[in-house]
Amino acid sequence: MKKNILVTGGAGYIGSHVTNLLIDKGFSVTVIDSLITGNKSLVNKKASLLVSDISNVKNVSNLLKKKKFDIVLHFAGLIRVDESVKKPQKYLNYNFNKSKIFFNTCYKNGIRKIIFSSTASVYGNSKKLKVKEKDALRPSNPYASSKLLFEEYLVEMSKLQNIKYVILRYFNVAGADKKLRTGLISKYSTHLIKIACEVATNKRKKLVINGSDYNTIDGTPVRDYIHVSDLADIHLISTKYLLKNGVSQIFNCGYGRGFSVKQVINVMNQILKKKLPISIGKRRKGDVEKVVADVNKFKKFFSWKPKFDSLKLILHSSLRWEKKLVKN
Repeated sequence: MKKNILVTGGAGYIGSHVTNLLIDKGFSVTVIDSLITGNKSLVNKKASLLVSDISNVKNVSNLLKKKKFDIVLHFAGLIRVDESVKKPQKYLNYNFNKSKIFFNTCYKNGIRKIIFSSTASVYGNSKKLKVKEKDALRPSNPYASSKLLFEEYLVEMSKLQNIKYVILRYFNVAGADKKLRTGLISKYSTHLIKIACEVATNKRKKLVINGSDYNTIDGTPVRDYIHVSDLADIHLISTKYLLKNGVSQIFNCGYGRGFSVKQVINVMNQILKKKLPISIGKRRKGDVEKVVADVNKFKKFFSWKPKFDSLKLILHSSLRWEKKLVKN
């Protein structure tokens, strides 16, 4: 019998990739998305779609009364660090308050298992070479704080109620589906690789490096990039784990290798066989200097090996997707 899975934010970048993989693997998927930042065209045609805010108790309750769901995968939320610094209350409302209302509605309707899309930003500016799940949490911006608040809510709920969760802390997600069924569509691009692809396809005139005076190998921020298809696989594995009544867990999602902004640009230049036009700008408020994952916990727990662990592959698939958007 097919397991029924509820996916919030399934019209977004990561949510749509995970939805595709779940459907490919034989699951029945229903997507809830307000389409404020999501794109309807990214939702798999085999998935059911409810266009609604996740905090609309009436809409969500009606859906949950019509269909019994075995688990919820919660991606919906706001993700722009720069915007969160300017509008912290907005991020607290969307990423924490609305998520809490949503999951309370799920709980009242019998859902006891959840996979939550969190962020490596909860670690803030860690001095460690690689951060582990048990390391100190020091959110460096309101976006990270809003995600950590919901993490803490789930942990407390699991102590008081029969809740099982997997919290996945994403490092920098990039790349696109091999078949180009879905990818990143953004009105306000802030992701380095997305911006580089927009410059490469003449959507932008140049790439601005936000700060070159960090204490890193070349003065630019260092990030751990993970291919979105490997991240989707992590969600599939986590879903199967919870469906088999696994205990609650928190996992880092990265590759355990860091690349600076300039290193990423250099690899993109190699792919393009020309240099992208760049300029040096000021640091962005809320940005961290360096964050690289210790991913041993997930790898050992599930004997997992990534399939797309290559910066060149990540950049190449991102560029292919951007070129597809330009053609359309």
